[in-house]
Amino acid sequence: MATSSNRGTALVTGASSGIGAIYADRLARRGYDLILVARDTQRLANLADRLSTETGRTVETLGADLTVTADVRRIEARLRSDAGITMLVNNAGVGATATLIDSDPDSLESMIQLNVVALTRLTSAVVPGLVARGKGTVINISSIVAVSPELLNGVYGGTKSFVLSFTQSLHHEVGSKGVQVQAVLPGATSTEFWDRAGMPVTALPQAWVMSAADMVDAALAGLDQGELVTIPSLPDAADWQKADDARLALGPNLSHSRPAARYGVGAAA
Repeated sequence: MATSSNRGTALVTGASSGIGAIYADRLARRGYDLILVARDTQRLANLADRLSTETGRTVETLGADLTVTADVRRIEARLRSDAGITMLVNNAGVGATATLIDSDPDSLESMIQLNVVALTRLTSAVVPGLVARGKGTVINISSIVAVSPELLNGVYGGTKSFVLSFTQSLHHEVGSKGVQVQAVLPGATSTEFWDRAGMPVTALPQAWVMSAADMVDAALAGLDQGELVTIPSLPDAADWQKADDARLALGPNLSHSRPAARYGVGAAA
């Protein structure tokens, strides 16, 4: 079924499968044209053909490996120059389940490049234009390991903590300028992520595992509700609010001219 509304163009990274492909489908049905970015150009082409046929939206594909500097720069250039882009979905990412001492440092560096560096550069490329136009959306896919880093590989958890903090800071910077920002923290989701991370999703308790479709639909509902942080699995949003309020309450005491009394140093002269 063709969609009649036009909400601009959404650029989605990691769009060839899993969460990214579901975002592409849902956004096209919401009236967005699409620019789909991923390494697997054949999968992208197949998805683009299907979505164009089913929704009537314009769907462009860009093959890119966001661990490669030249490819990141190419997508950055498009985000800076295309005034029709109204949404960026930073979905591309990779994970790891092995401990630090059992991990390959080169693989960890590549993960940081994709999960942190590419996401930062792409966001930095698109946001000035969104601010100038006074509207737009940035969705950053984080993970529950951003707040529970003991669950998986610590470097992976660190990259997703970065995504959460980066999104919170970005909201503080541009939220009053017409740009909506959202961090999505999925729990275990049934995608190819787990095979690539070294742990088949079938090895997880199935009560933990959400379908990619349900995850994305919940995340978009959270976006519609104006959530800055969306945790699709969390039954009570008030639990997150309490945790975030506690974090903010630390603010007045995080920086003082003298150490806390419990350390017994820096006593008043």
